[in-house]
Amino acid sequence: MSLQIGDAAPEFETRDQNGNPIRLSDFKGKKVVLYFYPKDDTPGCTAEACNLRDNYNYLLKAGYEVLGVSVDDEKSHQKFIKKFNLPFALLADTDHKLVEAYDVWHEKSMFGKNYMGIVRTTFIIDENGIISDIITKVDNENHTEQILK
Repeated sequence: MSLQIGDAAPEFETRDQNGNPIRLSDFKGKKVVLYFYPKDDTPGCTAEACNLRDNYNYLLKAGYEVLGVSVDDEKSHQKFIKKFNLPFALLADTDHKLVEAYDVWHEKSMFGKNYMGIVRTTFIIDENGIISDIITKVDNENHTEQILK
């Protein structure tokens, strides 16, 4: 991973599930949980999203904004949000600019086949846009605890 704790988080502009432009700079002065996940509505990604949903108020009280990122499109994100009542924005990184800027797009292997995909990673970004933590060993069902530790 090329980004380290203490680095400035790469600025980005992409779209949320409703097609609205979202920039990291929109959150200046706020702490951001920027979590990258492989695919909408898959078991691990659903467990992670639902853990963040169930603990969303704790995250808000601690001053965090939550943004999920995958390479799924806006329509897929809308279905995922509706199905699981997710209260936070999901960013549609269909052009892979965000996953590449944060260096989470890597070769993976499943059932003996190699493919490119997102390596599940969460970046905690402070009020000044500096990376204060990077969680690479995400515990999907207890992710909020990892963030708030």
